Amino acid sequence: MPARLLRDLWQRWRRYKYRFVPWIALNLSHNPRTLRYVPEESKDKILPDEEVLGPLLKLFRALFLNDFDRHSDILAVLPEPVKKKYQDLLAVQQQRVKLLDNRLRQQQQQRIFKPEEVLYKTLGFSIARATSSLISAGKGVFVTKGFVPKGTVVSMYPGTVYQNYEPVFFQSIGNPFIFRCLDGVLVDGNDKGISKVVYRSCNGRDRLGPLKMSDSTWLTSEMSNPLAIGQYVNNCSNDKAANVCYQEFDVPAVFPVELMQYLPNVAYSSNKQSPLRCVVLVALRDIKQGEELFSNYYTIVS
Repeated sequence: MPARLLRDLWQRWRRYKYRFVPWIALNLSHNPRTLRYVPEESKDKILPDEEVLGPLLKLFRALFLNDFDRHSDILAVLPEPVKKKYQDLLAVQQQRVKLLDNRLRQQQQQRIFKPEEVLYKTLGFSIARATSSLISAGKGVFVTKGFVPKGTVVSMYPGTVYQNYEPVFFQSIGNPFIFRCLDGVLVDGNDKGISKVVYRSCNGRDRLGPLKMSDSTWLTSEMSNPLAIGQYVNNCSNDKAANVCYQEFDVPAVFPVELMQYLPNVAYSSNKQSPLRCVVLVALRDIKQGEELFSNYYTIVS
């Protein structure tokens, strides 16, 4: 029994140590390939914001259309031009299906694709959690289908967003899923315990009638946004170089309100003065089917 307890503690430590500041400070020089160097003037922008926004909108619109029949309550409160835009897009999709015979067309119209299938059909790849190729690393994230070109937004880091003055002490205890942005903003991507309770509470607080301002399905096994598993991307090592990098992204004020239901982040505070912070993971090189994603936890601003 003591041996098993020690083994469990050691495995927890191996996953948590990358978030433990004293350990990081002592080990930076020993693992040069695991550092993330960010020039101060770059503000951590691998891609321009519009190149981050574009693929997200493309995927979210596809997800919205895929589940179109269930959005009647949302469509009812949208302006007429926005409603017509989605009806026109749906008509284009149905026109393509008319090339099939009647029996197959009926099956196609009735079918709702899984979110990961929509991701593949829209952006050309799909991702999923599975046992990591790193020993004792727990879960990791893999490209399960397709191909990810360099510079592609491949995942999102979900969670509650805390400004640097907001309380996060109790949520942070033993929590390996807290991501620190360059300006001190924290994103708590833990899908269990008090972190889960806080996220659900903030998610329910911000709902406006039928309009959801964020997505809480990443806390469940039935996810609406298939990109929202970035917190499970493991840190690279000297043997496994990073193939993705974090990039911070503030949601613009013009973001379509009907698509906010797919954003896997929510602000801890109800104060709306600051835009919602999101963190995406961008491919540093071409990534093939079957490869695991590896990132850099350590950030050095030069």
